[in-house]
Amino acid sequence: MKKSGFILLFLCSFLGLKAQTSAPFKAGDRVVFVGNSITHGGHYHSYIWLYYITHFPNMRLTFFNEGVGGDVVQQMYYRMDGDVLPKKPNVIALTWGMNDSGYFDWYNEKGKQNIARNLDTSYKYFGLIEQQLKAMPNVRKVFIGGSPYDFTSKFTKNNLFPGKAEALGKLVDFQLNEAKKQGWGYVDLYHPMLAINKREQAKDSIFSLTPNDRIHPDNDGHMVMAYLFLKDQGLANHPVADISINASQKRVVKEANCKITNVTGSTDHLTFSYLANSLPYPVDTVSRAWGNHKTQAQGLKFVPFTQEFNQEMLAVGGLKNGNYNVLIDNEKIGTWPSAQLEKGINLAEISTTPQYQQAIQIRELNEERWDIERRLRDYMYIEYDFLRGKKMLFKDNNEAMDSVRKASVKDAFIRGNMDNYTRARYASVRDAWQKEMDVLINEMYAINKPKTHQISIVKEK
Repeated sequence: MKKSGFILLFLCSFLGLKAQTSAPFKAGDRVVFVGNSITHGGHYHSYIWLYYITHFPNMRLTFFNEGVGGDVVQQMYYRMDGDVLPKKPNVIALTWGMNDSGYFDWYNEKGKQNIARNLDTSYKYFGLIEQQLKAMPNVRKVFIGGSPYDFTSKFTKNNLFPGKAEALGKLVDFQLNEAKKQGWGYVDLYHPMLAINKREQAKDSIFSLTPNDRIHPDNDGHMVMAYLFLKDQGLANHPVADISINASQKRVVKEANCKITNVTGSTDHLTFSYLANSLPYPVDTVSRAWGNHKTQAQGLKFVPFTQEFNQEMLAVGGLKNGNYNVLIDNEKIGTWPSAQLEKGINLAEISTTPQYQQAIQIRELNEERWDIERRLRDYMYIEYDFLRGKKMLFKDNNEAMDSVRKASVKDAFIRGNMDNYTRARYASVRDAWQKEMDVLINEMYAINKPKTHQISIVKEK
């Protein structure tokens, strides 16, 4: 069995071809992803948005990263009024638990007692958030069972916290059950990612979707998260396009999510016009974000994203036997035997097509937007994880700056975010960053409309 087939079979058996558990986003949605550092510094929400921008070019959405590193659910509750709700969301996607389930306290009995008390506090503040959400009938709620803590990988002896994995699993199950109880949407990332870790570690004991510290997914892990989210929204098997043409009859057999016109030529030289309703998904091959080493593309080894979400199929039957050059807008993109063309080729896997190149531009604009938004989240980290405790939330004056400087001497997290805060504390700078993001978003939606392309299938001499 081919590797891609094995992946598909494995995940189908685990997921049980489960029903959609969260409705797809719709035009005009303002979606906030509320979470901890996995959201704050992660890409899963950005990858999801990129899918919507490329696959549904006429359906404009707005996504917001509302993660803050280190947050437990109590801190998320504190941020709701001053950070989350000012974005005016009509969809709130909430995930918590990694920090709530503790770290070094697991090494001693007194620490375990502290964790038990902390978990009671987390349940209490989750209940308060739940009450807030119930009071928002026009806001759709989605609970996300987040990525797992990997206790089993052998890649390091560090960050082994006995009991944490079990505690986090209970918190995830609690969240998903609460979503079901309330009739709200839910997305389970936790259990499928655990299953992938288990499968891959049976072959390679040092494998992990969280390979840096057992806690934070790398870019490949975030790709897995995006895949699972989109799948739970019921969006699998919506092709970029699906084309089938009979060359001998000059007849369009199939044109799913696209329009084929002007079919001319012969059984050894066929030409037609092609206008898709979507663009291919431009999978990133660059490692992004500080501390990461993997790429988004590496996540394709673990989930059947290409098979389920990135199919731009071109099949041409009735050709004379031989090898054929495929040209798009007079540029050669590859050569295939007639038998392969009859079966079909996936144009979405060819990064040199003009439509893929168009999609890459959107991806790069989205990365610029992500990078700017990350600065704003770093600012919120200083505000809520430090200045709030000093009763200087959003003061951003010289006294606040002095407090940050003093704390940075001993606190590595404050030190790592201090330079950003020296700029972000000025409202004019934050406003300028927001305007930059608005320009980038407008440009993404300006250039994401598919164009008509001329495709030629020409027999080699």
